[in-house]
Amino acid sequence: MSIKHLLAAASVLLLCTGCASGLNSHQQAELKHFEARGQAVEEKNPGLGAALGILPGGGSFYGREYGFGIVNLLLWPISILWDPVSGFDAAQSINYQATKAHLHNQYERELNGLDEQLQTGQIDITQYTLSKRKVDQKYRYN
Repeated sequence: MSIKHLLAAASVLLLCTGCASGLNSHQQAELKHFEARGQAVEEKNPGLGAALGILPGGGSFYGREYGFGIVNLLLWPISILWDPVSGFDAAQSINYQATKAHLHNQYERELNGLDEQLQTGQIDITQYTLSKRKVDQKYRYN
């Protein structure tokens, strides 16, 4: 296989896959807020993602960007220039999404519990309203 064919294949793979674009500024602030409140979920370690980016495709594979990982594997050692950043960004994105999903599930569970207490007469509408306000504040990001 010639170098032209290899580069063409790598280009096609690169165009067909995405790299982790990282979090926007609002998402970064939101994740920091959740971390400060002890609510963040860490499925992936961003530092480890960056460190693995030095290995051929390691950062991308760690960040579940398998197509991009193959391209970085083929383009190694040049991919060392961007794969650590990609691994870091992907890990942060995974953690952000996992945190949002976890908090949403907890929020829904607490609201469903309040609804059940209201329906069974364990609490009245005033207690329900006050408790719901507390739940909303607990899971709200400002």
